[in-house]
This record gives sequence, C-alpha cells and structure tokens, in this order.
Amino acid sequence: MITSGVGVSAAEDGYAAGVEAAQAAVEELGGIRPKLVFVFASVQFVQEQLLRGVRSVTGEAIVIGSSSSGEIATAGPLAKHSVVVMVMAGDALQVAVGRGDVAQDGPQQAGMAAARAVKESLGDGLKLFIMMPDVLAGNGADTVRGVQKVLGEHFPVVGGASGDDFRFEKTYQYLNGEVTSGTVVCVGLGGSFSFGIGVRHGWLPIGLPRMVTKADGAVIHEIDGKPAIDLYRDYFGDAEAEKLKQETLARLAVLYPIGVRVPDQHEYLIRDPLSVDEHGSITCAAEVPQGAAVQLMLGSRDGAIAVAREAAEHAKTELGVQPKAVLIFNCIARNKLFGEQAGDEIAAIQSVLGFGVPLAGFYTYGEQAPINGETRDFARCNPQFHNETVVILTLG
Repeated sequence: MITSGVGVSAAEDGYAAGVEAAQAAVEELGGIRPKLVFVFASVQFVQEQLLRGVRSVTGEAIVIGSSSSGEIATAGPLAKHSVVVMVMAGDALQVAVGRGDVAQDGPQQAGMAAARAVKESLGDGLKLFIMMPDVLAGNGADTVRGVQKVLGEHFPVVGGASGDDFRFEKTYQYLNGEVTSGTVVCVGLGGSFSFGIGVRHGWLPIGLPRMVTKADGAVIHEIDGKPAIDLYRDYFGDAEAEKLKQETLARLAVLYPIGVRVPDQHEYLIRDPLSVDEHGSITCAAEVPQGAAVQLMLGSRDGAIAVAREAAEHAKTELGVQPKAVLIFNCIARNKLFGEQAGDEIAAIQSVLGFGVPLAGFYTYGEQAPINGETRDFARCNPQFHNETVVILTLG
C-alpha cells in the first residue's frame, strides 16, 4: 500500500520553507515514516538551505527533486515562489536512485549512468523510471536515449526537465543531501504498486507538412531548403516572425509551436522555438532530426484543458485502482498559455482523479513520457522527450 502527503511553503528563508513544507507533508502520513520524498522548488531559495530544511524533517528517507519554473500542489499551481514537498511511504515500495553528469560526460552517457545505478540496485524488480534532467546542459532527448540503452527502448520512463523560474540560466537537481547543476537525477520504483501515465498536448497541425533539410541537434537551419524562420514568415509575415528574435518563447511560439511527425504514430512531438539567429535558424527546446516532417501547430486554452482531462482519464484507466499519489510534469509554455487561469488545467485533471488525492509537480523545460502514455502494450511503449505537453503519473 502507498501512502502519500503534500506540503507547501512560500517562506522567504530557504531552510524555514523546507522545514514548513516537509512538516506539512509528513503530518499527512499520520505517523508513518516516509520512504521517498519529492521536492520541487523555486530558484529564489538558497538551494542547499532549502534541502537541508527538508531533510531535517524527513530523516533517512530518500530525497529527489528539482528546481522549477512554477510549483504545483494539491491546491493547484502556487502563485508565489514556493517549494512543494511530496512524501511517500509503503513497506512494499522499493526505491533506488541514480545520477549522471550531463555537463561533464554528455547527455547520453549521463542518462546511461543514472539508469545503470537504478538497474543495478533493483534488477528485474524495476517497474518505473522517473527522471529530472538539466536540459540547459545538454540535449534532453539524448539523455532519454541513454536511459533506454540501459533499460530498453520500451521501458516506462517519465519525468520533467528542471527549470529556473523562466530565466534559462541555471537549474538545479536534488539527490538526498546534495544540490547539483548540469546533471540528471532519477528514481526507480519497484514492488507491489500500480501506475498509469497520461500524456497529451492538444496542439493541432495546420497547413501542409514540410521537411527539415538542414538541422543540428536542437537547431533547425533550413526547412524545404529555405531559412527555418520562413515557416513563420510565410504564415504571419515579417513583423510577427521578428518577435521570435526579441524574446524567449514569444507568444507566437507558445500558440504556434513546431510539430514533429513521429513515424508510425498519429501523435506529433511538440518543439518550442526559443530563439532565432541572424541567418534565420531556429533553436528549439529539444532536438529536431534532419529529414523530419514538421508542421506549424495551433493551440488554444480550451483545447489544452480538454486534453489535460483526457490525459487524466488515460492515467486513471491505466492505473486501474484508486490513485494514492499524482505527479505532474507540465511544460512552462502551457503555464504561459493559461496565464492567471493556469489553475483551470489542474482542476480539470483533479475533476477526473479526485480533488483530495495528494498531488505535486512543477512547470518544466521539457517532459519525458511514452507517446500517448502507452505502457501496457510493451511493444508500443515509446518514451520520448516532449515540449508543451502535460504528463500525469498516477500511483496506487
């Protein structure tokens, strides 16, 4: 049996915030000692002090977490810079953690190192892999590939890339008593528990497919032999296209990201345009392969809420029992899309899963999950790196 609790704090002092949030979470366990602790927090805090405050309450429990670009709790998205702590307990729950150095060893090797540590500890008992990579230090899709090289290409992988309050400067990862940057941290779960994953973005393709004719990792240089920016210029004109050069994740990109067609799948992977250089090359939040078919995508608040509800329904169906804990990894672009109405999306999820179920999560710089949340049909479980997508993990 899994028992969980969630606590939050917006105290100005990092240590005090960690203590307050952890105490509130532990109280919900009703005297049971926590085994696993998730921590998601703003970079406004002194990170080491924050983590020390959490661990002063949670004791010997394993702690894993990440800095974020907005925190989500059972009460919904938190309005102020905050910390959210989720604690889990259960005798049948087996837990192992790992870490890889993205900045030093490269993203793929880091993913392999993190996954190997978990695999060596839990062996064939490993059922689920949760990761939090630093994508400012290296290609997040490569980190996922590294994990798959160790665990297998169809193993269930879920998670979210660390944030830093929309600054895109430096993110942090937490593992037990250590705060690092430029790494990937992970936790593997084994034992007698069930899980379900819901994954949706709600963006629809417009126009005709085009081909990426020149790309390097996350940088699209040319589409159909022309500067990549022409994809936007053709639809919106020079003035709107220029806005992509002036601000990170301009509103145009939030509403009209790039969709990458996945072979043998009806779903598109979403890629956020982050910047445009003087040559018209677009740098995205994750890689876009050369030769890929891409389309401009159209998004809306109503569509995003509808698919968030669909993702929750899928996660609930896959779980098959009453959820005892919910983790949400939600793209920062969706938060920007909703603005002050961000709580509507979380409420839509809770209307399916239950408003009283302990829930924790954060707004990310990219999400990791199987396409369509498929985990039951092993051959179709296809973990990928996503953008502008909501990922819901239910545990029970």
